[in-house]
Amino acid sequence: MDLDVFVTTHRAEWDRLDALLGRQRRLTGAEADELVSLYQRTATHLSLIQSSAPDPQLTGRLSQLVARARSAVTGTRRASWRDVTRFLTHGFPSAVYRSRRWWVPTALLSILVSVLLGWWIGTHPDVQATIAAPNELRELTRPGGQYETYYSSHPAASFAAQVWTNNAWAAALCLILGVFLGLPVLWLLFQNMLNLGVGFGLMSSVGRLDTFLGLVLPHGLLELTAVFVAAGTGLRLGWTVVDPGPRSRRTALAEEGRAAIGMAIGLALVLFVSGAIEGFVTPSGLPTWARIGIGVVAELTFLAYVFVLGGRAARAGETGDVEAAERSATVPTAA
Repeated sequence: MDLDVFVTTHRAEWDRLDALLGRQRRLTGAEADELVSLYQRTATHLSLIQSSAPDPQLTGRLSQLVARARSAVTGTRRASWRDVTRFLTHGFPSAVYRSRRWWVPTALLSILVSVLLGWWIGTHPDVQATIAAPNELRELTRPGGQYETYYSSHPAASFAAQVWTNNAWAAALCLILGVFLGLPVLWLLFQNMLNLGVGFGLMSSVGRLDTFLGLVLPHGLLELTAVFVAAGTGLRLGWTVVDPGPRSRRTALAEEGRAAIGMAIGLALVLFVSGAIEGFVTPSGLPTWARIGIGVVAELTFLAYVFVLGGRAARAGETGDVEAAERSATVPTAA
């Protein structure tokens, strides 16, 4: 494409669109129709220039012009409680549900890896010796040792806040780093499973596996599920880079990326609940069965939320992406 000829041909349309957008008075019906038509044509022009003869200065000018025109055509919109309600009842659960084919296998495989690591560590004293000195291992695993006092070593509120921050950051990293073909996600997931496997193995080696599970399960069921959802979604985002399907790679990444951002917000809320359980329930004086029961109820509630509410929303066409009116307009890339 001859860029100079193209600019000469369409400059008058761009200038007219700029003039209409600069009007201080209310547009007439004919002018409003003209603005919409010019907006659509200018958006197509921008797409053609970006794909055929990218020029930074011209692209910047037309991008600003298209953005202003789109705002004028669609109007500005403020977030409301309706948006929050829709996100919690449709967007987030449907996004988690749609990713189930990624995060459910991720969860099962991760738990298997953690159990195998725990078995290996618990049955091999030489491996335990590489983790810490014998006296340090005794201090970790003895009754009233560090594994037990860890959950009550700080005030419940500050401990819950710290746990929530750390877990939310780990989940966000899984979602963000997924775009790098999912490789960083696999490493983060392995580190989490290794930490769990070490505790599992060391406590089982001294016959205190029941104590360990009584401390981990109340908050760990929901917490690990959130981590698995984040990891599975990150892996799905990484696979989108490899195989975007019928969509263009740019469109696919935009759609999946927006859904992943929403997922990060939703998972932060889920991890807030698990952090509260870890801060207030896990170190409490409740019987072990009661603490585990609270964790099981929280986990089952989340799964019902995803598979019942999220499944219904997904079957109704909800994808977890922003509403159509909030997405960037798609225009032809060739005449």
